[in-house]
Amino acid sequence: MTEAPYTVADHLLDRLASLGVRHLFGVPGDFTLAFLDHVERHPLIEWVGCANELGAGYAADGYARLNGLGALSTTFGVGELSAINAVAGSSAEHVPVVHIAGAPTLATQAAGRATHHSLGDGDFGHFARMSAEVTAAQAVLTAENAAAEIDRVLRVARDRRLPVYLMLPADVAETPIAPAAGPLPERDPITDLAALTEFTEVVSGLAGRAASVAVLADILVNRVGAEAHLHALLEQRIPHATLLWGRRVVDESSPAYLGSYLGASSDPAVRAAIEDADLLVMAGVQFTDLTSGFFTQRLDPARTIEIRGESARIGDREFTPLAMADALDAVTAAVRAADLPTAVDSRADAAPPAPVPDRAPLSQALLWDAVGAAIRPGDTVLADQGTAFYGMADHRLPHDVVFVGQPLWASIGFTLPALLGAALAQPDRQPVLLIGDGAAQLTIAELGTLLRHRVPAIIVLVDNSGYTVERVIHGLREEYNDIAGWDWAALVAAMGPSGRGAGVRVDTAGALRRALADARAFDGLTLIQAVVPPEDVPPVLRSLATAAAAANRPRD
Repeated sequence: MTEAPYTVADHLLDRLASLGVRHLFGVPGDFTLAFLDHVERHPLIEWVGCANELGAGYAADGYARLNGLGALSTTFGVGELSAINAVAGSSAEHVPVVHIAGAPTLATQAAGRATHHSLGDGDFGHFARMSAEVTAAQAVLTAENAAAEIDRVLRVARDRRLPVYLMLPADVAETPIAPAAGPLPERDPITDLAALTEFTEVVSGLAGRAASVAVLADILVNRVGAEAHLHALLEQRIPHATLLWGRRVVDESSPAYLGSYLGASSDPAVRAAIEDADLLVMAGVQFTDLTSGFFTQRLDPARTIEIRGESARIGDREFTPLAMADALDAVTAAVRAADLPTAVDSRADAAPPAPVPDRAPLSQALLWDAVGAAIRPGDTVLADQGTAFYGMADHRLPHDVVFVGQPLWASIGFTLPALLGAALAQPDRQPVLLIGDGAAQLTIAELGTLLRHRVPAIIVLVDNSGYTVERVIHGLREEYNDIAGWDWAALVAAMGPSGRGAGVRVDTAGALRRALADARAFDGLTLIQAVVPPEDVPPVLRSLATAAAAANRPRD
C-alpha cells in the first residue's frame, strides 16, 4: 500500500499540534471535507463538530483561554461569516484563535463563476478582506507560499496573543510538500536592557519614598503569560484588587485580596485602598466602560506604575520595549527592599451570613450566595455577560478557580459554547456555567454538543423571563426586553436522550442548594433552571446600568 504524501494540510495540523492544539472546532462544508480527512487521521488533533459556526468560534475561544491557542475550521463565505462575530470577540479580548477557512480550488476562483457560498460576482476575496479587520495576520494560501505563510501567521497568533486567518483552498490543502525541517522559531526577547535598567532605578526610588503600596491587576497579565511573576509580587502580602475582567489572575482566597475595583461602583473600602495608595502598581490593566463604572476610576498617574504587555509608564515617562514579566520582577525586588507595610486580612471581622430557610423564594442575592458557596477549588467558572457576571462580582472565589467572562466584547450567549472549549482544554477541572435565559437562547444548540462530548458541566441558568440587563438600563417593562418562555430543564432530555444529562427547575433557596450538591455528585451534565423575579437585579449591575443609561443619553 502506497503511503499518502505529506501535504499542506498535514503541515498546518502538525504546526498547530506543536503549539499545543489538541482539538479543532468547526462545522464541515464541501470546501473543507478533504482537509477534515487529514484531521481525522492526525494522531494528536481531534475534530469537534459543533451545531453552527458561531458556536464553534466561541468554543475555540474558550479553548484558547485555557490552552493558550485555539483553532477553528469553517467553510468559505457562509461559514466564515457566521463565525466572524466570535473571531472579533477573540480580537477584542486578546485571545489567539487560528481561523481556517476552506475555500474553492484556485482553478474555480480563477474562472470567476457564480460559485455557491460566494456573492456571485467572481471576487473570492471579499471574506478574507472582512476577516482582515478582526485578525492580526492573514494569508491566502497557494502551493508556493503555504509552508512559509502558515508559519508566519501562526507565529503572530502565538506571539501577539491575537486571532489570525488562513484561507485554505481545497486543492492547496492536498498539495504535497516536504515536512518542515525544524520547529517554529522561538520568539525574540522583548526587553531592552537599557529600558529595564532605567525602569528599575525609577521604581526603586518610588518604592523607597512610599508609605503604602497597592496592586491593581487585570486580564492582560494572563494573556501575556506573566501570572507567575504577578504572584511573586503579591507574595509580599501587598493589598491588591482586580478588575472584574481579570479575576482569574490572582488568588482571591489570599488575605491581601481586597475585592473587585469598578471605579465609582466599587465597594468604598476597595476604592479607597486603590485610589489612595501612595504607590499603585497597575499590571495588565485595560479599563473598559463595563469594568470601570463607565470610566469613573480616579487614579493619579504620578503615583502609578502602569505595566503593559511590552512597555511600562510612570507619569510622563515611557519605558519600552519592556516585557511585563521583567517589569513585575523589578517591582517585586523594589517592594521587597523597601519593606513596605503588608495587608491586614479584612475578612477576620466579617460576620457569618445569616442562615436562609429552605423555603425562601429565590432572589438574585440568594442565588449568587448559594452559587458562590458551591464553587470549589479547581473549578472553571464561565459567567455570561449580564446578571451572571455581575451577580458574582461581590463573591470571592476559592483558590485555583479559573473565572472567564467577556466584558469587553460582551456578546451574550458566548459562554455556553465557550464552556465546551474550556472543558476540553482542561478536562481535569469541573466546568461551571452561569448564564441568563436570554443569553442561552442565542447559543443553546451547543448544549447538544456538550452532551455529545460527555462534558460533566454544572449549568446554572437564570430564568428571569428576558433581558434583565437591558430592562434595568432602559425599558423595565417594555415588550422588546421579553423573550419566549422555555422549559429549560426539559431541554436536557430532548438534546441528550442517552441519559448523560439531567435538568431540574428550582425556585427556592433549599431546592437550589440541593440541586447544586446533586450536580456536584453526578458524573454527567446538570442544568439547573433557577427561577428569579424578572425585575430583581444584582447591586453591582444596577449601579452599572444607571451609568450605562446616562452614557446613552444625548448630550445637550
